[in-house]
Amino acid sequence: MHSSARRRELAWQRLPLAQLMSMAVIGLLALWGAGLGAMHSALLGGGVALLPTIYFLWRGLRVRGGRRPRTSVFNFYQAAVGKFGLTVALFVMVFVAAPPSNPTFFFIAYVAAHSMHWLTPWLLRDRPTP
Repeated sequence: MHSSARRRELAWQRLPLAQLMSMAVIGLLALWGAGLGAMHSALLGGGVALLPTIYFLWRGLRVRGGRRPRTSVFNFYQAAVGKFGLTVALFVMVFVAAPPSNPTFFFIAYVAAHSMHWLTPWLLRDRPTP
């Protein structure tokens, strides 16, 4: 397989990996600064951002290419609505079933994982091959 085609094929994986890395960094900082409960809250916050993103990528990128644009657009909108619903459901589940012991780290990790979307153009850009 040609390296540029392979690179485009695997580009979607960079966003969840960046979110996972930000979640891990915030979790370690929370553990170091405030203890195990804060780390647990940070991991919950990162998970609330990460799981809907993975769902969106799975659902929205099922049909690729220009063969069926109507199906691609439908999948994209369906993925966006599903991501929103999953985000709301995860927030409700976290705050009702297992309230975070440190809401500050929960929201810091959530915002940090979500800020990875701003880096998506940089993460997905084509890099020159060595």
